[in-house]
Amino acid sequence: MKSLKSVITLLSIVVLVPCTAAFSAETITVTSFGGAFSQSQIEAYQKPFAAKTGVTVNAEVYNGGLAEVRAQVQSGNVTWDVIDVEKQDLTGGCDEGLFESIDPAMLAPAPDGTPATEDFLPGTLHDCGVATIIWTTIVAYDKTKFPEEKPSKLADFFDVKKFPGMRGISKRPVVAMEFALMADGVPPADVYKTLSTPEGLDRAFKKLDSIKANLIFWEAGAQPPQMLADGEVIMTTAYNGRIFNAVVKENKPFEIIWDHHVWNTDSYAIVKGTKHKATAMEFLKFATSTQALADQASWISYGPSRKSSVPLITTFHGTDVQMAAHMPTAPQNFTNALQTNDEWWADHQDEILKRYSAWMAK
Repeated sequence: MKSLKSVITLLSIVVLVPCTAAFSAETITVTSFGGAFSQSQIEAYQKPFAAKTGVTVNAEVYNGGLAEVRAQVQSGNVTWDVIDVEKQDLTGGCDEGLFESIDPAMLAPAPDGTPATEDFLPGTLHDCGVATIIWTTIVAYDKTKFPEEKPSKLADFFDVKKFPGMRGISKRPVVAMEFALMADGVPPADVYKTLSTPEGLDRAFKKLDSIKANLIFWEAGAQPPQMLADGEVIMTTAYNGRIFNAVVKENKPFEIIWDHHVWNTDSYAIVKGTKHKATAMEFLKFATSTQALADQASWISYGPSRKSSVPLITTFHGTDVQMAAHMPTAPQNFTNALQTNDEWWADHQDEILKRYSAWMAK
């Protein structure tokens, strides 16, 4: 007769092998924003998950927004399983029924047993998604283009007399509108109240008009550092992690202006109608665990969304550069930052995008 220990071992094998085999036969597609950001996710989440489960994880790239997700869900031809979305798109997509519901009880607890609902920072858990990072949009410049006085505040981006030269700005109105108003003197606390009025919206476009002749528009997050490196622009709006990577990995002479930066969260959501829902859920659970989020911060300067991840942040991968001071939420970087109002953008994005697109085309 087998010992109790032998029986338990046998039962464990019987239970675990089919589960592993089922996972290993699957392929999921995780879609994100490309460049250094996608690379950080591949290294911290996707490769370790594939090694642990045997699942093949394909990485795809998009430029944000809901159009492509909406088309897949409405056609019933869902080819993306997990998608990285900005918070306003998570809110809007959830309202439209484009994403699966997420039960926070299924998320991994912190290493000390603290439930995920208590470990994640406020506002980072959503009915349809789980935040992975806190990131921000900043203005960055090429230091070699300013041999004397250098730009130091957001208003300098809009001052083409004092700092002549081309600027880069996103093809999406999110953050561009906020930057315009804050550079025009609107306090961060009043930005969305001001944008909610016709006069405030006109004021933002008037401020953007003042530098229209000096603007080059970018679409993908990898473009701003490349535009700086190529000399197309002397200043650009950009995601802070992309500029950090260009400086540390490629030794580029770029500088971040933290003044009035606009921060947000990115979340993983699962596309409604995926044929690999169970595997996608397992991936999301793994990717939002304490260690995985801390590991991503070693690849790019975006802050993790879990409290338990913060003490585990170390150095930039392969260097001795300590990452903590480069996070958007570091005290010295966060004095007058503005949090993106995702609910406001979910309500206004379509109408403002239409006007912004027409303005760009003029």
